[in-house]
Amino acid sequence: MNDLSPDTFRPATIDAAKRSKARDSLLLVAELVVDGWPGTAQVRVRNLSPGGLMAEYPHPVEIGRAVQMELRGIGKVAGHVAWTAAGRIGVAFDSPIDPLQARKPVVAPKTPTMDKPIKPIL
Repeated sequence: MNDLSPDTFRPATIDAAKRSKARDSLLLVAELVVDGWPGTAQVRVRNLSPGGLMAEYPHPVEIGRAVQMELRGIGKVAGHVAWTAAGRIGVAFDSPIDPLQARKPVVAPKTPTMDKPIKPIL
C-alpha cells in the first residue's frame, strides 16, 4: 500500500533530499573570484553546507564556471557554479568543508600583560 498522497512532497532526486537536510542558514560576507574575470566581489552567503553554498550575486555567471570563495574561518575554497537564479548563485565545492568553522566567533588577540609590575623610580 502506498502511503503517499498526491500532496506529499517528493524530492526531485535523493541528492536534493540530502542537500536540504544539511544546509545551514546564515548571513556571512565572503569574497568571490570568478575564473577568467578580473578582481574579486563581495557576496552575501545565505546557506552553507559541507558541499556548497548559496550566495547573493547580481551578475550572470554561466553554470559550470570555476570559482573560488574566501570564507571567514575556513579560507579559500574552490568550486564551480552549480545554478543561478535572480540575483543568486549556487556554488558546489570541489572538496567538502566544515561549515561550523564559519560560525566560530572572531576573537581579538589578547593584550600582552607584564609578568611583574613596574616599580616607580623615586
